[in-house]
Amino acid sequence: MPEERSEMTGSPHVELARTAIEKWVRERRILDPEEKAGLPEELKRKRAGAFVSIKKRGELRGCIGTFQPTRETLAEEIISNAISAATRDPRFPPVSPEELRELDISVDVLSDPEPVNDISQLDPRRYGVIVQSGARVGLLLPDLEGVDTVEEQLEIARRKAGIGQHEPIHIYRFTVERHH
Repeated sequence: MPEERSEMTGSPHVELARTAIEKWVRERRILDPEEKAGLPEELKRKRAGAFVSIKKRGELRGCIGTFQPTRETLAEEIISNAISAATRDPRFPPVSPEELRELDISVDVLSDPEPVNDISQLDPRRYGVIVQSGARVGLLLPDLEGVDTVEEQLEIARRKAGIGQHEPIHIYRFTVERHH
């Protein structure tokens, strides 16, 4: 579980995502991780998939991520996905400078996906899911409000990937380390 921190300092994962979003929205410049003082070694050395979720007044405002690392470091992964969540989520217009103060940001760092042989190995509170059929892939993070059963979780992931209800799928599960 993430380390408890005071509200003043917050999670370094979230602070990094927020700084990256602000730098891009205000200056159209990608944050260099070296600019961010005091980054923990985990962010500088570890590689992992990460999702950045943005909410405004409790409503989703953007969410983009990677289930496997695509960058050299977790810091770079968070920066890239934070900018994408703020500007490239097709469900929403890009975040404006006026909105920045109203945004709540969370960062989920994903474990490596592992294959699932039976849905009894799933739990929507503990595990996220990835469903795959050919080149189509859908992912759903764990512990989401309104997703209470494995069947609901798999159905949403299938829909996101455009996979029909009766098409065969490969299922993978993963855990997340959630930072608020």
